Amino acid sequence: MSTDTIFVEPFVDTGLGNSAYLVGSHAARRAALIDPLRDVDRYLYAAEQLGVSIAYVLDTHLHNDFVSGAREIAAQTGAVIGESAMGGVDFEHRPLGENDELEIGDLRIRVLATPGHTPEHIAFVALQNGTPEALFSGGALMVGGAARTDLLGHDHAVPLARDLYHTLHHKILPLADSLCVYPTHGAGSFCAAPVSNERTTTIGQERLRNALVMAHSEEEFVQLALSGLPSYPVYYPHVRAMNKRGPRVLGGLPVLQPLSVEEVHGHVERGVLVLDVRPKEALAEAHIPGAYAIRVEAPLVTWAGWLIPFGAPLILVADSAAERVEAVRQLIRIGYDNLLGYLEGGMEAWAVAGFPTANVPTMTMKELHERLKAGEDLMVLDVRQDSEWRAGHLPGALHIENGRLPYDDLPLPQDRPIAVHCARGNRAMAGISVLRRRGYTNLIQVKDGFAAWAAAGFEVER
Repeated sequence: MSTDTIFVEPFVDTGLGNSAYLVGSHAARRAALIDPLRDVDRYLYAAEQLGVSIAYVLDTHLHNDFVSGAREIAAQTGAVIGESAMGGVDFEHRPLGENDELEIGDLRIRVLATPGHTPEHIAFVALQNGTPEALFSGGALMVGGAARTDLLGHDHAVPLARDLYHTLHHKILPLADSLCVYPTHGAGSFCAAPVSNERTTTIGQERLRNALVMAHSEEEFVQLALSGLPSYPVYYPHVRAMNKRGPRVLGGLPVLQPLSVEEVHGHVERGVLVLDVRPKEALAEAHIPGAYAIRVEAPLVTWAGWLIPFGAPLILVADSAAERVEAVRQLIRIGYDNLLGYLEGGMEAWAVAGFPTANVPTMTMKELHERLKAGEDLMVLDVRQDSEWRAGHLPGALHIENGRLPYDDLPLPQDRPIAVHCARGNRAMAGISVLRRRGYTNLIQVKDGFAAWAAAGFEVER
């Protein structure tokens, strides 16, 4: 949205499924930044291009899924940090509650207390000359739904769902049907059940199509709000706690130091974890034994938080400086800050030095089909999400979500080859690296995944 006087600039991160927003006044040349990620260079660049200063940086709630960039922005711009007064954060900020207002020239931002997704949740209404122009709803209202209420544990899920019902009916739905709604959470976020790929909406559109909004009673609402929710990464509680106490200010994207092959080998011998972010083909050919294999484009920001212990020291292996920088960017967004450096010279230097390498056998879905048809004693392991499995899977396959592989008791044999597949191959490679660390050695990556099986017309169970 943009008019002659005010503007809204969205920043979508598809890996996390979230959006941040820069909203401000052209005339006043000032703006507020809402729900920023921790790597803040894009926001600073956008503000510079628009010719505005960032006066306020605001969080709708204590985020579980990403580290807030509020302190980074404040450190670099002097912006005032606005946080929910109910959040009890441990760093300098302006506490915000119901009907508080922030002035940005001819634009005012009014606070609504909107508990539900979290207890301290607030939303922001942008007003011009007293007229609401936009709602920044965080997770209180999303396109086709609302953010989940179970992230703080089972005991809080139902009470927060009831809070969310009253938030929608008493705070949000009384607003005008034409009001533009800018949610933080969207498609790809594990803070909600997937509902739509659209990123913005209006109050009127949600009246017509949002199942939660259309629930006939509070009880029906609670039942709907707590059904069909996907699993979520185990790092979430750590990040919420980090956002409450105040994330460490990095002052920019960290620059990793190069480590020689001898240094990396020494670290590995002492138990330091290696994260290899190269493409799955390169990972299959050769990697450091025991390395976590999560391609940058998997995306790393999603699967690192599922599979790698939070806070563990990490050494990166990448093919290029660009790949390494992108990996660092994704890791700091979810609080994986303990980055010791990167392998200088990459896997080529490691191999030249004579240190051991590991590889992963691969096959295509066509080859898998032929081997199964021939009666070969292969176990097929599907590591996709539950919703993908329910939509269709290989006959006779075993299903375990990728994110459960590090922690669950696994009903997997040690004496049979296991063909691991996902949709297109990236998750399968990451899952194999975890299974290898758990002692499973007879693993094969199905490199083209379920999409190729379905496209070939092979039998699919539902």
